[in-house]
Amino acid sequence: MFLRPSFRLVKDNTTFKFMKGRFAGLIASAVLSTASAVLFFTPGLNLGIDFKGGIVMEVKTPAEADLSAIRVALAQVGLHEPQVQRFGGPQQVAIRMEATENEAATQKVVSAVRVALEKVQPGTVIERTDAVGASVSAELFQDGMMALGLSLLMILVYIWFRFEWQFAVGAVVTLVLDVTKAIGFLVVTRFDFDLVMVGAILTIIGYSTNDKVVVYDRMRENLRKYKTMPLRELIDLSINETLNRTLGTSMTLFLASLPLALFGGSSLSGFAWTMLFGIVVGTSSSIFIAAPILLFLGEKQLRRDIVSPGTAGAASR
Repeated sequence: MFLRPSFRLVKDNTTFKFMKGRFAGLIASAVLSTASAVLFFTPGLNLGIDFKGGIVMEVKTPAEADLSAIRVALAQVGLHEPQVQRFGGPQQVAIRMEATENEAATQKVVSAVRVALEKVQPGTVIERTDAVGASVSAELFQDGMMALGLSLLMILVYIWFRFEWQFAVGAVVTLVLDVTKAIGFLVVTRFDFDLVMVGAILTIIGYSTNDKVVVYDRMRENLRKYKTMPLRELIDLSINETLNRTLGTSMTLFLASLPLALFGGSSLSGFAWTMLFGIVVGTSSSIFIAAPILLFLGEKQLRRDIVSPGTAGAASR
């Protein structure tokens, strides 16, 4: 009988002292989240068509796209400051235009753009066209923000009832910091912030929550198992015991998202790169943010809560 060797990203029974870096982790997280909050207001998110409204056309030219000639042709059509930019390969161009009053006006604009592009570079193909009205985009933005807020609220309620309040506060604060960093990433990369990105952030929240619950579960078990161990040592022990599972899950999701980021095209690459960033942030925050917050909030109370009267009397003697 052959035994299949088990794969481990790190060796078993590690004894890393993670809490020695708790101040560095909290300071780095605070700096990054503060910078992300500033970037959120200036220059702000690059709102996609779902939230800003308008028309987006993705076209492919037979040869390398002449952006200046395309801009001139669109100006002659009468479009007000259309945005023309290359994405993907040299033959792929994205054209963004303001929202129109109705569907008939949208079709008229699309037809005019098609004719103009054909004159500039014959053989140009329109690969995708999306149009969203201004009123619809405002409603979508409000619904998207509400979805993010409700997800954080429900996670708070879930962890509050499953764990002690110190765990719940640590998890939710860490999730908020994770989300702010993801928003900062979107601002820096200038990926379109649309419904797909809302889905990416919700996925990051779900993954990050799952990772923290796994680590927190082990901490709670060890609180009952090691009744006299200092909380700092207990947290280090718990993280080391779950380290292979944490890194294994993160690596699996990372490798699954990487091909989408590299080869997924314009419609999926932004989602995938945001997911990759969120996986790294969510994994590191479970160790260097959520755990230190738990240590600061529960160093005395969690240890006191688990000591029974009989144990306390024996300890006093």
